[in-house]
Amino acid sequence: MTLRPDSTSSLVSPHINKDALSKATPVKLGIMASGNGSNFEVIAKAIKDKQLSAQIQVLIYNNPDAYVAVRANNWGVPAVLLNHRDYQSREDLDWQIVQTLQQYGVELVVMAGWMRLVTQVLIDAFPNRIINIHPSLLPSFKGSRAVEHALAAGVKITGCTVHLVCLEMDSGPILMQAAVPVLPDDTRETLHARIQVQEHQILPQAIALAAHQLRANGIPLTAKNL
Repeated sequence: MTLRPDSTSSLVSPHINKDALSKATPVKLGIMASGNGSNFEVIAKAIKDKQLSAQIQVLIYNNPDAYVAVRANNWGVPAVLLNHRDYQSREDLDWQIVQTLQQYGVELVVMAGWMRLVTQVLIDAFPNRIINIHPSLLPSFKGSRAVEHALAAGVKITGCTVHLVCLEMDSGPILMQAAVPVLPDDTRETLHARIQVQEHQILPQAIALAAHQLRANGIPLTAKNL
């Protein structure tokens, strides 16, 4: 008999009281995305369904054709294009990102498929208040080809991670992870699709957890002026 792992099974950690977090004071979010924007859609739906106590103040996107801008328009969220090609340096781009986030009164920044490295300019303006989602169980398989690298390594379990952002790519304290089994016949597309299901499960919870931890530690949810 051939044993086949359940393709829908997963392990999420930590387990949190979703009801308590969903009733917290709404946190004002700024979302940064570069592409399709499925994670943006998940966040917006979680807010609408009262599973996440938050408000999306603004979307910042860097690719003119990114479909995430259409999603933002459908939800009535201001979408601001900051095309990285228009800036001489990453620091110049991040300076404008900070100005935009401050303009919209953002408290917590969510990198939901933002395919650009950030600099100290952004990190210093929002210390411990930028979170990112990545398709692996960090610290394994950092970088843009995480799913391919997991398959090449022959691991039997991978997953996704929501973490606080620091200067080093795909690093920083881990907020939440979900494990996903790797099946014998998986391709990049099939494995990524199942990982993304878990991304959509944990991202709203991790946003709520991050806001809760900041408030519990007495950290004001306001950006530092540059």
